[in-house]
Amino acid sequence: MPNRTGKVLLIDDNEIDLKIHYRIINLSGFFDEIISCQSGEEGLHYINKNLNHPENWPNFILLDIQMPEMDGFEFLEIYKTLPKAFLDSCKLAILSSTLDFGDIKKAEANPLVIKLLKKPLYPNELKDLLSK
Repeated sequence: MPNRTGKVLLIDDNEIDLKIHYRIINLSGFFDEIISCQSGEEGLHYINKNLNHPENWPNFILLDIQMPEMDGFEFLEIYKTLPKAFLDSCKLAILSSTLDFGDIKKAEANPLVIKLLKKPLYPNELKDLLSK
């Protein structure tokens, strides 16, 4: 059994992808809790609501890029303004099906993004990220 690493925040507007990735993460046993959000706004709301409760902070965020209203890059613009203590305690990876070279380069260039993962999520890729 792998070592569990607290909470993961999964942000994706696609309900099917959200369910699939929830199931993959749950079966992997890497996290004690999975928090699912269907938009960047919902993800930021969860984070802001819990800023004074570090025990509720996610240890890891998996963020989709292409979402309506607030895309992953708009999320990152607000995310980078969060308190340093939060940012230091939480790793963030992009989980996307994008083939847009501009999106890929932009994600890879963002210092807050540790990796861009292609959908679907594979447990081995997640395990590699968590071991870094």
